[in-house]
Amino acid sequence: MKTFVEIDRTNNGDYLKLLSVVSRLSRLFSESSTPYINYRVVENIFCRSFEAVNLSRTDTAFDASYNFTDIGLIGIGLKTFTSTGERKSEKIAEFNQLSSQLKNLTEEKLAKRLAYFRNERIELANRTYGIGTSLYHIVARKNNELLLFETDYDKININNIKLLKSKDASLQFEDGNHTYSFNFSKSTLFREFNIPRNAFRLPISIVDDPYSLLLELFEENKIAIKSLKRSLDDKKNTIVLPLYGIKNKKKYVFEKSGLNQWNASGRKRDFGEVYIPIPKDIHDKYPGFFPPRDIEFNLQVPTGEIFQAKVCQDSSKALMTNPNKALSDWILRRVFKLKEGELLTIEKMEELGFDSVIVEKDKKGNFRIDKAKSNSYDDFINTDFFTPKNG
Repeated sequence: MKTFVEIDRTNNGDYLKLLSVVSRLSRLFSESSTPYINYRVVENIFCRSFEAVNLSRTDTAFDASYNFTDIGLIGIGLKTFTSTGERKSEKIAEFNQLSSQLKNLTEEKLAKRLAYFRNERIELANRTYGIGTSLYHIVARKNNELLLFETDYDKININNIKLLKSKDASLQFEDGNHTYSFNFSKSTLFREFNIPRNAFRLPISIVDDPYSLLLELFEENKIAIKSLKRSLDDKKNTIVLPLYGIKNKKKYVFEKSGLNQWNASGRKRDFGEVYIPIPKDIHDKYPGFFPPRDIEFNLQVPTGEIFQAKVCQDSSKALMTNPNKALSDWILRRVFKLKEGELLTIEKMEELGFDSVIVEKDKKGNFRIDKAKSNSYDDFINTDFFTPKNG
């Protein structure tokens, strides 16, 4: 399998060019001779250059997915960090929502529980996006250069875990392949990455006065700037929907409605009878985002499948698919991996690290749905950042 540097150079692509150009502007942020490039920028450059799908906003285990013609869809973890030596420990997962389950465990049980949670999130990403294999693509920043390489994206071998060091602030362990450390106060898991000697080296000549350069570009490209503004104004409309309700001021997945509607009392119901709740606040704050009640529209899930969907019930409070079973097969069976007759709970959501979905609408009225990290709905409904332009 070719490396991404090889793919870029073979196709005379933009990846190395864009990394170099952005890194040359490092004086905008730092006086250091180590190039500065934000990890989000690297994610965007990577996805643009290789036409990869950007997954970073969904807070899944992978930052992108890429379709190799001879392998199929792979998950990509993108890491950008400063390195002065041959190895660097970097964050690979956060477990803030699960800190209460981790704080009283013995060291060995803690290491195994962390490994279990980490592996479950990788499996969740594989199921959600139809990914068969995965790797890390690394951009390491050193003095006047970038080092680029790929390495494995292994799950943690739980049966081979050995404790290394235990301190008041952290626990270190290894599984025969990699060394991991867990920061107690931040509930954050780190992995040690080794920088190979054959990593691709991209020399960076940092511009001394990037401000003058930007002013020149501004004067020369006023028309282009206006065009960029129009493209930003035309960006996809976006909302976030919660997969839970509120009970006694706490998040709660109701046992007889929403994604557990199949369990409702009264008439006999099919296990596929579910819906995603649409809170009144969404209709009030984003009127016209969805078509009128019972009008069908296309809804694409992360694997590329397109469902027929509509909003239903009184006050248009439910997002459903036709057939209804399509929604349950995707989110309950594939994503949450629940069996028929098994209730979805807030504990299950916390374990997997998400409790909401993000819904995007393009200018043609087609919709796309994906999972969103825990607390995304609260963050969304209390900000105007995503306020859509209807129409």
